[in-house]
Amino acid sequence: MDPSSHFVFGTHPEHGFVATATVHTPIHLADWYLTREQFEQVPGTPGLYRLTTPEADGIRRTRQAVHDLRARGFAVYADYSLDPANDSNQSTTPHRAASPRSRIVRAAAARPPQLGPAPVTSPPRSPERAATAPAVSRPARSR
Repeated sequence: MDPSSHFVFGTHPEHGFVATATVHTPIHLADWYLTREQFEQVPGTPGLYRLTTPEADGIRRTRQAVHDLRARGFAVYADYSLDPANDSNQSTTPHRAASPRSRIVRAAAARPPQLGPAPVTSPPRSPERAATAPAVSRPARSR
């Protein structure tokens, strides 16, 4: 383990997937990040957090938490099986597996394929160009 780590992730025989913050991370900051990564404090053990509902894809969710904290600039130590950096299969790394919410956001921001590519618009005419544009002649009205 790197002595400058901010978070440590591992497994526990009783609590499943666990995480703790090191002395390099303030307690309130560690609590804020870990609870948002779906970890909860273990009662009676201050500083120790366990993954909520570990039976619901616990390994992937723990690996995603490791990835997310590293992406935010934290130094994170994780057991070999929980470290996304040790994954030889790049197609299953957490940063490539989009969460349902991020897929919805990307879909909402994208142009629907039914509409085809975005139309190309011409730039607005400058006042100088408008003054030199030929006048549109209209047919004379007969009386």
